[in-house]
Amino acid sequence: MTEQDIQKLIDRVAETRDLFTFDQFIRHWAAKSPGRAAIDSDDLQLTYAELEQATARVASALLAMGLKKGDRIAWFGKNSGTYFTLFFGAARAGIVMTPVGWRLAEPEAAFIIDNAEAKVLFLGDGFEACKDTLGQRPGLIACLSSAEARKLIAEAPRSDFTPSETHDAVLQLYTSGTTGNPKGAVLSNDNLFGLRKAAFDNPQPYNLWGEDEAVLVAMPCAHIGGTGLGIMALAAGLPGVVLAEFDPPKVFDAVMNKGVTRFFIVPAALQMLLNHPDCAKTDFSNLKYILYGAAPIPLELLRQCIAMFGAGFIQAYGMTETTGTICMLPPEDHTVEGNQRMRSAGKPLPGVEIEVRGADGTVLPVGEIGEICTRSSNNMLGYWKLPDATASTMKDGWVATGDVGYLDEDGYVYIYDRAKDMIISGGENVYPAEVESGIYGHPDVLEVAVIGVPDEKWGEAVKAVCVPKPGHTIDADSVIGWARERLAGFKVPKTIDVIEALPRNASGKILRRELRAPYWAGYDRQVN
Repeated sequence: MTEQDIQKLIDRVAETRDLFTFDQFIRHWAAKSPGRAAIDSDDLQLTYAELEQATARVASALLAMGLKKGDRIAWFGKNSGTYFTLFFGAARAGIVMTPVGWRLAEPEAAFIIDNAEAKVLFLGDGFEACKDTLGQRPGLIACLSSAEARKLIAEAPRSDFTPSETHDAVLQLYTSGTTGNPKGAVLSNDNLFGLRKAAFDNPQPYNLWGEDEAVLVAMPCAHIGGTGLGIMALAAGLPGVVLAEFDPPKVFDAVMNKGVTRFFIVPAALQMLLNHPDCAKTDFSNLKYILYGAAPIPLELLRQCIAMFGAGFIQAYGMTETTGTICMLPPEDHTVEGNQRMRSAGKPLPGVEIEVRGADGTVLPVGEIGEICTRSSNNMLGYWKLPDATASTMKDGWVATGDVGYLDEDGYVYIYDRAKDMIISGGENVYPAEVESGIYGHPDVLEVAVIGVPDEKWGEAVKAVCVPKPGHTIDADSVIGWARERLAGFKVPKTIDVIEALPRNASGKILRRELRAPYWAGYDRQVN
């Protein structure tokens, strides 16, 4: 891309640098690009002019029901254009959307609906039967099916409303913790849009958008990796192509026939794309960037992806509490021969501060391992009605991520693992991600997760749980030998288990607790 091309992209988006609310973006793009597609999904298709009208009707209808700024609504269903229209419309008036993971059991979904104190529940297509169960939660004043919601979007009378302000909450995402009840992270307009101004002051090709682009939403909307991509499309004034759920043939179709130029995905889903027989038949020439997160990309997988997709790869590191991405590893740091920086999560985005702190809260020097802490406009407002949990996570404007890692001399962030996943074996700290990195690349191993299991001698022993590549058989001694060549002795797995698939939550994170549970059954103390 030439400097002239980059300048054209900068000029295109410069007029939006001071927009920080959903209402501002929707009105801007409706005026500037009224006929451009805004939402493209199986259930709903809207131009930006139509989106402005539809979301205004949503805001008006919710206010007419008696809701006010700060009240919550909830969505239980798969990704859809209906969901995004309801969310954007509610956000215009400062009413907070709470998307609920559709894979949750009804008691889990009920907890979130009740905890959020949702006034209205919307049920996605295929979830209408939940009206007799979830639709009867005591705090609800209404429960609408997706068909009823689309009727509201099309026909509700428009009235005047006061737009939300930058500091107002608009989204409440529940964390995917593996223990205890989930916590609602409250996010504001400024959380979702605040870093854009700093990005404009430090333009990079992959942070700029051409008029010929489209964004694919394929990850679950109950997570920032799903809803966040829909917001990204809106901010850029581009079509958001929404898939109900991740499905390789539909991803291929979106790239070939709907102009998709970039999407977000987890490495495990990337592997699924590669393994699908239709992948080799798909023309990926329009694809510009693939964003991935939740885990580093194994080198061999990167090589296969570059050969197949030909796109630039961008690793995104963040969490719900930081409104998604706060660090990024850009395409130029991804090389087919591999490099040290590919083990990192990249560098902080413009406007984001990162510190590594010791157990006593002191800032550690370059290269020393501690907890990753961050400060930016992306940091959540707090956990919904959990002041103690908020106070333990947020101090003086900083969020303690719970991730263990270090900074190098160039400012790159290296994540070892979640602090709670650390294994203590013979007094030595072992971080699962480091061991997994040492095993990745073994010719028979597709995926691996490392856990600590009880050991009479060492307290905990390192165990690797491996998934074989299709058509391959895993030999435990071979994997252990492979790891021994790449890791310190105390980090090498003592034992290997082989399973068909790793347990994951809806956002793609490995559920280590499920893997550990059988080995710690009957023990008074369980390692978390």
